[in-house]
Amino acid sequence: MFKPEPFLTRIAFFASEKAEAQDARARLAARYGQVAPKDAQVIVALGGDGFMLETLHAQIDGRKPIYGMNWGTLGFLMNEYSEEGLLERINAAERAVVHPLRMVAADVHGGLHRALAFNEVSLLRQTRQTAKLRISIDGQVRLPELSCDGALVSTPAGSTAYNLSAHGPIIPLDAQVLALTPISAFRPRRWRGALLRHTAKVKFEVLESDKRPVSAVADNFEVRNVLEVHVAEDRDLALTMLFDAGRSLEERVLAEQFMA
Repeated sequence: MFKPEPFLTRIAFFASEKAEAQDARARLAARYGQVAPKDAQVIVALGGDGFMLETLHAQIDGRKPIYGMNWGTLGFLMNEYSEEGLLERINAAERAVVHPLRMVAADVHGGLHRALAFNEVSLLRQTRQTAKLRISIDGQVRLPELSCDGALVSTPAGSTAYNLSAHGPIIPLDAQVLALTPISAFRPRRWRGALLRHTAKVKFEVLESDKRPVSAVADNFEVRNVLEVHVAEDRDLALTMLFDAGRSLEERVLAEQFMA
């Protein structure tokens, strides 16, 4: 029997540290009421794209749908800010389900670090020396040595962020692929990266790590002096983002491909 989704009315408001975002949070809470995150049906995040990533990470356990409103710079992952008709906008919103990457990084001291990334996992040189990386896919070495400033693995949702700035491809949300993109590749100079099935398991090995130290970053979590980094999509984790009708994340990703 078909069971319609309930009308979402119980909101928990989150805001970045910017004074303007905090003021907006207070006004919205006074107008629409506010409940604790555990009792909320939806999270409203006020900030920029960076704050949206923070909110996604904070909601890993609760997995409440998140509706963002822009109080940042770019706001690609956010809706336009307005205090009018918020409940109607939330309940008419289109849903985008995103899956994070799971990073496991081993450092030179024997430490093992785990983190999630909704945008990308990137490896970056730490000094003036170029990084040297060996890249394996599903246990097979595909690139024995890449001299570069770094490399990254991007989700479809993150493909318009750092990945695009590094000249990687924009990926439709439902494409079920990941982008493997070099950052300022020096050798092999003509290598532009690869598109991988979303089930792919990527391993980076840092060559000459004592001379050419490398850090690994999963969204905003950084590990310094890594030796080996494993990256794979975690399909067991899924979070829902809400976007105003006609301004879905799929539409934004498609439109970005036609930007001058």
